[in-house]
This record gives sequence, structure tokens and C-alpha cells, in this order.
Amino acid sequence: MKETEIKFERENISGLAVEGTYLIDAARRIGIEVEAECGRLGLCDTCAMTITSGSDSLSAPTKAEIEKFSITELSSGARLSCQAKIEKSGGELVIMTKEKKKEPTPEEKSEDFRKEFEEMPLEKKIASLVRLEVIALGETINFVLNSPFKIFEKGMDVLAEFGLKMDEEAKKASRPEEHQTDAKEETNGKKASKKKATKKTVKAEKEEDK
Repeated sequence: MKETEIKFERENISGLAVEGTYLIDAARRIGIEVEAECGRLGLCDTCAMTITSGSDSLSAPTKAEIEKFSITELSSGARLSCQAKIEKSGGELVIMTKEKKKEPTPEEKSEDFRKEFEEMPLEKKIASLVRLEVIALGETINFVLNSPFKIFEKGMDVLAEFGLKMDEEAKKASRPEEHQTDAKEETNGKKASKKKATKKTVKAEKEEDK
């Protein structure tokens, strides 16, 4: 069994690969994760690598590689690891894998959204907030619909109360500043009346018990 020494520069990992092995398999066998979003069909470049030394030990570029890379890229050692196969043993094959994009943390995503939101014009800000509220409401409805009947009943009450509160807040926001005090007094008056009515009901119930 003929073998070739293979070295991955970015990861600083070396190993041996058997003749006839594709580069993607050679990398995975020594613990290097290589993506292949197209299922190794040569339709994407997620598994692309650059051969820095020993390219003559590999198979000739396939049709997929010729279509994917320019002549300059091919001459610089660009290969699709799912297409390039080790055909000649001996010597050393040195490879530079594709740099992986660092996934942003939740904090970084939040900060990016905040900056993007600050730079939006007012109309776009309002549209974004409305869209987020619709998404949140939709998730709430889905949760309620997928819950047992009692939770469903309670959830509908919560949604109704939420809707009334939203409606009331919208009305308050649309009132002239001069009317805000009158609206507050009206609300307090309603609360006082309700409290008074409740006390009367309790008193009547006590008298009936006697």
C-alpha cells in the first residue's frame, strides 16, 4: 500500500494518505473538518483548498474544478478537495485549507443589529419594530394553539388583554399632549368606580349570608 505524507499548514497537522484517496477524505481521517455543502458533487467551493507544494502528485483538475476556478486560481494551486485525488505516492503534499468564517456570538449579533437599527431612517425603524412585534405575536399564537385546552383558554384571555392594552396604548399615543391629563383622570375615575362597585357587591353578599 503506497502512502504519501500530507501536511495541512493552517492546522499544523501532518499525516499519511493512501494513494487513491481524495483530499477531503485524507483531511477528515486526521481530524480536520471540511465542509461540502453540495454533497461532494463539485457544485460549490466550500471544500476548496490550495496546494502549496506537491501538486504534481494529484489527479488533473476535473471539469467541475475548471468551471469553478479561473486559470489563475488553478495555476496558484486552487483545488476542490472532493475532486482532487492523490495519484502518485512519495514526496510531501502541503495544503492550505480554506479559512473558516467565525460565527458571531449572540452579543455580537445584538450589537450589529443595534448599530444597523440606529442607522435606519425613521420609517424603516417603525417597519422593523412592527415586523418584530408580528413575529412575537405569531410565536405566541402558535404556542397557544399547540397547548392543552386549559392553557389555550388562558392564552386567549392573555392575547385579548394584550390586544386591548395595545389598542389603549395606541390611543394614548395619538392624543394631543393637552388631553393626556384628562385621559389619565378618566382612567382613574373608571378604576375608582369599579372598586366601589366591587365593595358594594361584597357587602351585599355578606348581608345575604346573615
